[in-house]
Amino acid sequence: MSETLNNEPGTITWVDLTVEDAASIRDFYSGVVGWGFTPVRMSGYDDFAMTARTSGMAVSGICFARGVNADLPPQWLIYITVEDLEKSAARCIELGGKILVGPRSMGAQGRYCVIQDPAGAVAALFAPAKPG
Repeated sequence: MSETLNNEPGTITWVDLTVEDAASIRDFYSGVVGWGFTPVRMSGYDDFAMTARTSGMAVSGICFARGVNADLPPQWLIYITVEDLEKSAARCIELGGKILVGPRSMGAQGRYCVIQDPAGAVAALFAPAKPG
């Protein structure tokens, strides 16, 4: 994720796709929608920040289903910013949803968890790291 993204609570901050063969899916979306890409170094391999061709701005991620991403579903996953990750995760459960992954760290970016709502839809909740 980029520091230039909107981290206002309630906004969709980012979107990732996690799949077994990220390189071929990267090439698929490059051909279909015209995205470029920038490698994002992981532990022994590269994921990809997909970029708008003209501006070079990162617009999404395509990731290998490895390491911390191994248990993420193979679908476009939106990240919705929340003020308090633990509170939002608890409310998810109280309101009939499930926690599928996490909460876990995204390093200096912040923390996230993957939820499933009562209808079965999946999304990630994201709490940016506090400055300072």
